[in-house]
Amino acid sequence: MSEGDRVSLREFCAWLEATPLSLLIQTTTWVIPTVQTIHIVSIAVIVSSALVVHLHTLGLAMHSQSSAQLARRFLPWIWTALGVLLLTGTILIIGEPGRSLPNFVFQLKMVLVLVAVALTLCYQQPLRRDPVFWNASRTRRASANIIAVVSLCVWVGIVFAGRWIAYAIDG
Repeated sequence: MSEGDRVSLREFCAWLEATPLSLLIQTTTWVIPTVQTIHIVSIAVIVSSALVVHLHTLGLAMHSQSSAQLARRFLPWIWTALGVLLLTGTILIIGEPGRSLPNFVFQLKMVLVLVAVALTLCYQQPLRRDPVFWNASRTRRASANIIAVVSLCVWVGIVFAGRWIAYAIDG
């Protein structure tokens, strides 16, 4: 990020921090802790749902159900919780923009979230068309395993980045 971009981002953060909504969030003592709690619970819902789906994909859990059944059961939880994360994350950013937006770890977390969404879509879409898609060939099975491992690693990275934001120095 260039110095000009950093200055523009800091100016935007200063403007956002001075808006009535941000001031309301900052001065209402229960808002940030409540929103952070909901944000963390939503992450737990996503990670646990992804864990079940991907452990099954890797042949390590839920052998009695098909991939399509597990996707229908758990992926709606992921998408719903992602919506809650978007809402709660937006509130947290509006309340404390200078803490998040210029922070490299926050930016890394956002990139990881985009990667996780893309991986989830890559896994889910073929199952919508063909419930046995990932089991139709060795190549597809290997691809599903790669998606599972990378997805789980990305979600772990998101959790770590989420906690690391508070300890990372701006810039």
